[in-house]
Parts: sequence; C-alpha cells; structure tokens
Amino acid sequence: MSVLPATAAARARERGAAAPATSRGRRAAYLFIAPLGLGFAVFYFWPLLQTFYFSFTEFGAFGGHTFIGADNYVRVVRDVTVWQALGNTLIYSIVGLTALPVAIVVAALLNRRGLRGVALYRALYFVPFVTLPVAVGLVWNWLYNGDFGLVNEVLSRFGADRHHWVSDPSTAVFAIGTVMVWSTTGYYLIIFMAGIKAIPRDYYEAAEIDGAGALRRFFAITLPLLSPTIFFASVICMINSLQTFDLIYIMMGEKNPAIGDTQSVVGLFYKWAFVENAQGAAAALAFLLMLLIAALTFLQFRLQKRWVHYA
Repeated sequence: MSVLPATAAARARERGAAAPATSRGRRAAYLFIAPLGLGFAVFYFWPLLQTFYFSFTEFGAFGGHTFIGADNYVRVVRDVTVWQALGNTLIYSIVGLTALPVAIVVAALLNRRGLRGVALYRALYFVPFVTLPVAVGLVWNWLYNGDFGLVNEVLSRFGADRHHWVSDPSTAVFAIGTVMVWSTTGYYLIIFMAGIKAIPRDYYEAAEIDGAGALRRFFAITLPLLSPTIFFASVICMINSLQTFDLIYIMMGEKNPAIGDTQSVVGLFYKWAFVENAQGAAAALAFLLMLLIAALTFLQFRLQKRWVHYA
C-alpha cells in the first residue's frame, strides 16, 4: 500500500528537478536564436510593415507622404503594364524551371561510377552562377548581337538568317530566359548531385541484379528518391524567377524597342519607384508580388504531397 504513494512522490520530485533544467534549456535556446530573430525583425519584418504602410500613401515631389487609401492598389490592378509585366514574369518562371530537368540529367551523368574529372565538370557548371549578372548580361548581349554576334555567326553556317534576338519582341523574352537557365543550372546541379549521393547504393545494386538498365534505374530509383530535393529546388527556382530583374536590366537597357515586352514585375517596380517617383504605387506592387510568391509557394507545398516521396 505504501509503494504507490512513494513512487508517485519520487516521480513528482523527478519532475520538479527536471523543470529547472528544461527552463534553462529554453532560455539558452532563445538566446541562441535571438541574433537571427533580431536580424529578421529589423531587416525583413519591419521593412515589410513599412512597405505595407507606404502602399496606402502618396509621396510628394519634395518628400513627405499623404494617406490616400487603396488608390495605389486600384492603379496597380487597372494598369495594363502591370499585367504585361506579370505575364512576362510568369514566362521567365516557366522557362527558368527548365533548368531543373537539365541539372537532374547532368547530375545523374556526373554521378556515374568511374567517371574522372567530376570536380572539374562541377566547377565549370557552377562558374556561370557565381559570375556577376552585369558580366553575364554584357557577354550575352555580344553573343546575341544581330550584326556580329556569335549566335548568328553559327546559325548562318547552316543557312539561317541573321536575327536581332534581344530587340525583337517575339524572341527577347525567351532569349533572356535562356540566359537565366544557363546561369542557374550549375547551382541546381550541385544540389542534385548531393541529393543523388545521399541515395543508398544498395538500391542500384539490387536493380542491377534484377536486370534493370540505366534508364530504368533512373526513373524507378533516382527520380522518386530525389523528389524531396527536386521539390526544394523548384520552390527556390520559382521564387528567384519571380524576382528576376538585374539580368533583364543589363541586357535590355533603357532604349530597347522590346523593353515593354520583356519587363518583369520587379523591373516595373524599379521604374515606378526610382524613375517616375511613384513610391506609393511601387510599394503596392511590391506587396502584391510578395503575396503572389507566398500563394504559389503555398500551392507548391500543398501539391508536393502528391509526388514527393520521403524515404
């Protein structure tokens, strides 16, 4: 009869002794995450609140701002250039996503056993990603030049006519999108190579014993087990593509006849905020773009349950 109360008392003492330790652990955890939380609050959350507030204001020519309600959002919704820029941005996002299958195939080829010089190939693919966008834009402007560009020189050897790739509205968006794919493939290649290396070799060895070929192993083992990595890369790629600006700004310039057909949402934000002095409308546009990115990211997280396989 006395055993149960004694046991209960012992458990109570243990919980009491563990409580201070748990409390100290929580304080230590909060202390460690405090720098990150403070930086997030100062550099992300507070600017977000400011942008939201400024989206309801109008700035004067000599500074200062007045509250105008939802007029900026009405302007954004009714402006034709906003919808055109949004369409261009979605095209950039779709074209940018093509970097993922290219990187997956190259990563699978570079992860073959017995292949030499993998580090060299990996570095060569990664160099475009770490190159400054200004340098990338200038080099590709020269390659795309309609008079003496290398692209036209190569195509002319096969009987094709010379074409002004960047100044023609029908090809400018896809020309810029091609450069985006070229410059970002190396980044996703590194991610996918790490993901493939994490797949146990036992699966491939068992498949080889069963007589599965290289393509069969790729589609039955590599892609399903790489799906979490593909999901992560697709989210990052979509967010980066929706915020593209610097490459377009460098390659198109300000007097290009196709500037309206290639302008992204962030490019239009720059034009309104720093050229036309319409900071309030620019803030509304930026806030709506943030909501669009959040909605698409949320949709990706919901859909990933149907095709992502976690081992």
